[in-house]
Amino acid sequence: MKPKQDLRLLVEKMANMPWKEYPGHFGGALSKELAGPTTTGSSRVDFRISRYAPMAYVQEHVHKVQEQVYYVLEGEGILTLDDAKHLMRPHDYVYVPPGIRHSFTNTGTDGLVFLVITTPADDEEEMR
Repeated sequence: MKPKQDLRLLVEKMANMPWKEYPGHFGGALSKELAGPTTTGSSRVDFRISRYAPMAYVQEHVHKVQEQVYYVLEGEGILTLDDAKHLMRPHDYVYVPPGIRHSFTNTGTDGLVFLVITTPADDEEEMR
């Protein structure tokens, strides 16, 4: 188990947070960590806003222990869960438990903007 990090209160403007293309994300699949390990020291939650350019995607992957919620704000894309494909549009959301293969691709003509909540923040460590 990792040593406990110091948690930090955070009140911030989203514009101040940098966009980042995380590993496994391609073609302009960008995210901002709003609250998580590097911004608040939390090991329990990783909260991001993501914006995928048309055709951008996250490659198919599986989480060992992490649970995720995706909530679409703008645009549309195909979310693949195991072998099922789901068209996601504004106000659609999904809960993805550990062990489900998933990917997300912007299939629209505009940006796909969505929130991602992941817990725990590290896929190697279960919450106690």
